[in-house]
Amino acid sequence: MTTTLLVVDDDDEIRELLCDYLKDAGYQVLAAANGEQMRAHLAAQPVRLVVLDLMLPGEDGLSLCRQLQAHPGLAVIMLSAKGSTFDRIIGLEVGADDYLGKPFEPRELIARIKAVLRRPQRLDARDDAPGDLPHAFGGFSLDPIKRVLTCPDGDVLSLPRSDYRVLRELLEANHRVVSRDHLTRSAFGRDHLPDDRSVDMCVSRLRQSLRKAPEATVQILTIRNEGYLLSIEQPGADT
Repeated sequence: MTTTLLVVDDDDEIRELLCDYLKDAGYQVLAAANGEQMRAHLAAQPVRLVVLDLMLPGEDGLSLCRQLQAHPGLAVIMLSAKGSTFDRIIGLEVGADDYLGKPFEPRELIARIKAVLRRPQRLDARDDAPGDLPHAFGGFSLDPIKRVLTCPDGDVLSLPRSDYRVLRELLEANHRVVSRDHLTRSAFGRDHLPDDRSVDMCVSRLRQSLRKAPEATVQILTIRNEGYLLSIEQPGADT
């Protein structure tokens, strides 16, 4: 069956050129100029990968990329004239599978699409697995179905998919160190890059949430040159 791609770019000429090139490469290609058209295509038929421009009027590519995380198994390659390391990291952090700066060789885009499509599914089946019980730890409760973290003070936080996956992996490690490589594959379905700070940003957000523990000390510790460790210290425990 032909793989269906969706190109989202507000520049008519660039969008048409990309569509023509991808069709010549053997893909079925849909086109959208904005988020509204993108959502209409996704609601109408299955799409395997979205080629998404960062600089869009109204809803920008980062906002749309966050929305696309609600579609299990849907891959995203972000395109942008902003090719700095910081912009690439931000794009990857919000869930893009790859990031390509403009201008680029069309052959490189094809190669990256093929590489992303070869990657295994990003544990979406685990996220949706029925029967998983909430994880209780240090006064917190992590619901694997709703992906929400209930704090000791009763506050309920809805976690981004990547943050949920990082916390789940740290919990399941049971006081063992988890490498950045493992967390990147678990949270984003891709290999860890030398300048990739996506997992670090997930951990930073989780640390803010875990500060809501009044009775038990719950910390995500950075283990130098190894990764992260979830430490849960009960009140009155020996240190």
